[in-house]
Amino acid sequence: MKSEEFATARHKPMCTVLYGRLLLCVLFFTLHSSLFTSTCFAQFNTDRLVMIGRSALYYEDYVLSIQYFNQAIAAKPYLYEPWFFRAVAKYYLDDFAGAEADCTEAIDRNPYIVNLYELRGLTRIQQKKYKDAIGDYTKALKYDPEGQNLWHNRILCRIQEKDYDKAHLELDTMLTRWSQYARGYSMRAEIYMMQKDTTSAVEALERSLELDPYDGAIWAERAVISLSRSEWKESEEYLSKAIHLLPKQANNYINRALARYNQNNLRGAMADYDVALDFDPNNFLGHYNRGLLRAQVGDDNRAILDFDFVLKLEPENLMALYNRATLLDKTGDLRGAIRDYTKVIDQYPNFWTGLQSRASCYRRLGMTKQADADEFRVYKAQLYKHLYGTQPRLSKKQMRKRSDDDLEKYNQIVVADEQEMEHEYKSEYRGRVQNRKVQIELLPLYGLSLSPQRSALDTQRSTLNPLIEAYNQQRGVRKLYLSNTQTTLDETQTNNYFAYIDSLSVAITQPSTLNPQRSTLNTQLYFQRAIAYAEIQNFDSAIDDLTTYLQTDTASVLALWQRAVCQAKANDFNAAQGTDVSMKTASVIGDLTEAIGHSQQNAYLYYNRGTMYARRADYERAISDFNSAIELDPTLAEAWYNRGLSQLYSNRQQEGISDLSKAGELGLYTAYSVIKKYRK
Repeated sequence: MKSEEFATARHKPMCTVLYGRLLLCVLFFTLHSSLFTSTCFAQFNTDRLVMIGRSALYYEDYVLSIQYFNQAIAAKPYLYEPWFFRAVAKYYLDDFAGAEADCTEAIDRNPYIVNLYELRGLTRIQQKKYKDAIGDYTKALKYDPEGQNLWHNRILCRIQEKDYDKAHLELDTMLTRWSQYARGYSMRAEIYMMQKDTTSAVEALERSLELDPYDGAIWAERAVISLSRSEWKESEEYLSKAIHLLPKQANNYINRALARYNQNNLRGAMADYDVALDFDPNNFLGHYNRGLLRAQVGDDNRAILDFDFVLKLEPENLMALYNRATLLDKTGDLRGAIRDYTKVIDQYPNFWTGLQSRASCYRRLGMTKQADADEFRVYKAQLYKHLYGTQPRLSKKQMRKRSDDDLEKYNQIVVADEQEMEHEYKSEYRGRVQNRKVQIELLPLYGLSLSPQRSALDTQRSTLNPLIEAYNQQRGVRKLYLSNTQTTLDETQTNNYFAYIDSLSVAITQPSTLNPQRSTLNTQLYFQRAIAYAEIQNFDSAIDDLTTYLQTDTASVLALWQRAVCQAKANDFNAAQGTDVSMKTASVIGDLTEAIGHSQQNAYLYYNRGTMYARRADYERAISDFNSAIELDPTLAEAWYNRGLSQLYSNRQQEGISDLSKAGELGLYTAYSVIKKYRK
């Protein structure tokens, strides 16, 4: 799933305003190297720059998109749109301060666009500037009073500011307008929880679950209340439902482990900690509590590994140090145990249990003098134990807050100081784009690139393709590679490509009348520049150059191949804007068909055409082309994968799973997760 903010109608009004104003003044302009030279800013087609930048955003190449928006801003700094989209790119790069500054610049230029305030509000939330975010949402609601997301986020900011009275009032307004909005009742429950009114919170959550029983976050919130009431069985049931709906939330597994532990289900608790740490490897509570459980069941060596990890996160955590010390003591690492005991005793000189344990380690090592000294301190402590108190025998079901540093509670399960409910801010921009790819999709087309394939699966394929190998043997050309991934460029790489395009453009414009071979050379330069344009996701210019090249060399398989790939990528972006691309898709298939006519032994061309047919849901033709690709190259894992999906979409589950299994065998391990899903 690609970034959806550029596919929604919400941005169309912005674009309409901008483009309508520009139509009167924009002249026909062909984007060549002068696009990137500082002396020609006045000639830039800013509209096209912004569109290319948005395309780079769509393909999640945020650094490259920023370069395009920089050019647009330098050319016409009075337009708000480049500032806004550069803010979007910075937001995805977690540069929230930079995104906020760009949103402010955009608002200065056009203060009537709701999206600008909405995005700036999100950037401020990420910086915990909740009061400023409230101001942004208030301004946005002035222009869009029916914006449900805006109401939702402003109320969450009120909760963060502990302004519960206003939050209640705004929830009243919101639930009057949207009486079936389940999340509104869950927010009300959170406010009641903050006000220690758990009875009202439960009522609100029950109403929320009546409206939407498929919202895992609401089940998790209901479980938090049950945990606070020590209702272990009920909380486990609620968390199981939450996990079913939100299977990748580590905190839900941590909380369910706590509920299971308190029901003596140690095996289930351990399994939950294992899963939680798969999703969140740095989770403190997961490692600490799993270490305690492992120690409890005698799995001492693996318990030590958990406490090692905890101490990497918090080197001065005395509870973890003491637990590791006791485990090292039990497993025979006496010097390691002494090291950890000493760190604890240095902080708590009267911790006589630690002194007694360290003395035992010293004595077993033959260090009698040190052992006698520790035992004498313990003897004195016992004489005056009314000064130090007694050490109670602890029930294994006792728990301590994470901030509780009483060493007598070293072997108690740790719980968070506050069971905070995770806030889900409503937005087109929530989370990283790549983290929202939840659909099973066909793998992309193979094309030509100046960069090697990022996947280790295809490191040698370029040299095995005769067409590419023949091209790479020519003098004065940059080496081509086969790739079906878009390389994400950093700033240096982007500037290098711009400079390379500039040099090719200069060479193309040199006169050819003095040299008969110059015209042919210039034509070849168009092909090279097209490949470079594709690297910086300027697909329209790449298509233009390839079309120019094909006017001279009509049978060029590489040019037809690359033009099809560039057009397909441009189509993906345009389709996300709501544009009908059916005719353009037909042209992609046409180029691939023509290329196959000239190169019938090229497995990648059949693979590409099969993928295009599959995208159009023409699965029979797709499977036929994938058959040809696999016959020509049985190691082409992507063809097995896409044929497998085509089989599944055609209700041929057995054949599809068999193909996906072969793809996994060839190194596409993601195929196994697809198999698992379809078998379920």
